[in-house]
This record gives sequence, C-alpha cells and structure tokens, in this order.
Amino acid sequence: MNLKYIILLSAATTMFYGCTENKASEKKTETNIVHYALVKVTQAGMEQTVKLPAQLSAYQEVSIFPKVNGYVKNVLVDIGSKVGKGQLLMTLDAPEIQQALLQAKEKYARAKSDFELNKENYLRLKTASQTAGAISPMDLATAKAKMASDSALSNAEKANWQMQQAMSDYLHVTAPFNGVITERNTHPGALVSAEAKDKPMLELKEVDHLRLQVDVPEGISATLQKHDSVSFFISALPGKKMTASVSRKAGNVNIQYRSERIELDVPNNNGTLSPGMYADVILKAKGNAKALIVPKSAVVTSTERKFVIAVRGGKTVRVDVSTGIENKNKIEVVGDLNSGDEIIAAATDEIDEGIAVK
Repeated sequence: MNLKYIILLSAATTMFYGCTENKASEKKTETNIVHYALVKVTQAGMEQTVKLPAQLSAYQEVSIFPKVNGYVKNVLVDIGSKVGKGQLLMTLDAPEIQQALLQAKEKYARAKSDFELNKENYLRLKTASQTAGAISPMDLATAKAKMASDSALSNAEKANWQMQQAMSDYLHVTAPFNGVITERNTHPGALVSAEAKDKPMLELKEVDHLRLQVDVPEGISATLQKHDSVSFFISALPGKKMTASVSRKAGNVNIQYRSERIELDVPNNNGTLSPGMYADVILKAKGNAKALIVPKSAVVTSTERKFVIAVRGGKTVRVDVSTGIENKNKIEVVGDLNSGDEIIAAATDEIDEGIAVK
C-alpha cells in the first residue's frame, strides 16, 4: 500500500508541475506582446482655418518728382485733395527752358524755309532740264543734293524743337491717375532739382480701390485659387466682417519665410478704409482630397526625423512622413502609407521597431 501510494503521489506531482510549466510558458509568451491603441490611416480632405496678418495698400501710388530744374510757381493741391487723371497739380518756372524752346522754334522755321526754297529751285531746274542743253546734269545733281541736305537739317531742327516743347511741358505737373494727394513737400518759390530724389514734391495714391496684401504659408497658398472668397477684419473697424476675392497670386515662394504673397482687391468708394490699415485675414484651406489623415498624437518628431509607427505583420515599423495641414486633433501626412494602414495612436520615440503588437 505504501509503495502504491508513493507511485500515485509521484505521478500526480509530475502532472502538476507539467501543467504549471505550460501555463508559465504561455503567460511568458503573452507578456512579450505589447498592447497599444491602434487607429487606421484615412484618406480625406481636411479643412483648416487660419488667421493671418495683412495690410491695405493703395491700388496705385506714385511719388512725383520734378523732371526739370526750376522754381515752384504754383501748387494747386494739398494733402487730402482729390484729383482726376490729367488734372494740373502744380506749375514750375524755368526761364532758360522757355528761351531754349523759342530758339529751337526759330531754328526750325529757318531750316524749313531754306529747305522749301531749295526744293523749289531743284524742281524748276528739273523742269528746265527737259530741254536739251538748258541745264547741265552737274547743276541738277548739285541742286538735288542741296535739297536733301536742307531736308535733313529741317527734320533735325524740328526734332530739337519738339524735344524742347516736351521739356517745357514738364513745367506743368499733372496727375497720372485718379486719386488723393497724401503728401506735399514743396511750396511756391522753392527750387526743385531733377537730380534730387530724397523727397518727392507730391505723393498721389488711388484710394477708391485698395489692395489687401497677405503672406500665406506655402502649404495653404497652394490650395487657394483665383476668385476664392476670403473674409477679413479691419483693426480700425472692430467687429465689422468684410469679404473680398483672391485677385492675384505672386507665383513665387519667399524662401526665407516659406510664404507666398496673395492680393485681394477691396472697393473703397465710400472712403471708409485707408492705405496702411492693418487687417486680420481668415483663410479656410480646403485641403487635398487625396491626403492621408492621422491623429496628431500619432506623429513623432525627433531631432533627426518625423515618423509614425505602423503595425505590419504584427510588429512595429517606423515610417518617415512629412506633414501638411493640421487642426486641433488631426494632421495630413505624406509617406510610405496607404489608406487603411494601422498605426499606433499615441506614438513615442521610446517605441522601438520590431515590437510585437496586439
């Protein structure tokens, strides 16, 4: 009995330890598999709303400098004066230019008279030469050459007269377009010089039509198209929402700020707005409909790379990505990913590659 009892006890003990060892092995295997919350990569366009600083500027503006040297005779406008295209703004006085104009006119008149006289002489000689022996060929050729020379001289004097006339016209300063005088730096009696460019006589700006200029990050500017509607707020008019359409894109990215200049045309017929006013532009980027979207927490940014941790074949794989538009919780990514791929939702730099994930 004792022997039988010992044998049964040994068998039971062996079976117990065998079961215990199997369970321990299974438990050890299970502890090697790490549990992480996984999400799937989705493909969809993601809108983003951003607020960017902008500034209003005149649609056209010009600094008016003197073209010729002279004294200011009259200034017919002042700061705030509304002027029309071609309107006389000021007059200059330069007696030497007037004298040069009169001299040029007289020289042209004399050269023209000499040309007409020699032309008439040549025509008469040509008619007389029809009679054999009346006029020698040499005399006829000389008369023709004299007429051609006087013609060239007459044309040269005419050109000089026209040039002096143009210089005289510069004494009358006119507006190149409709606008408002925003700066005046001269008064009657002042001597102005065509060489001095430190300060303009007048500053003219077109304010009925303004440009709203904003520098847009390249990732957003690529989604903006001409005629897209944009909302903005003027700091000087708090609470008043205004809208305008994209009129022009620079077509060039500033390599320092990675942004592109966008301009919107803003009507200002009532004169409420002024060039130089600060504005906040609200842009809604539509996003790329084929972009891959992941949670922001899934993207790990280290000093060396930016990546997400995908799960492929039950193990972790770091996939390098570049990012685009983002909102509060999600972000666009570009990399070796496909829609439907599983990635770790809350990834960190401490998660190594090749870890078994359940």
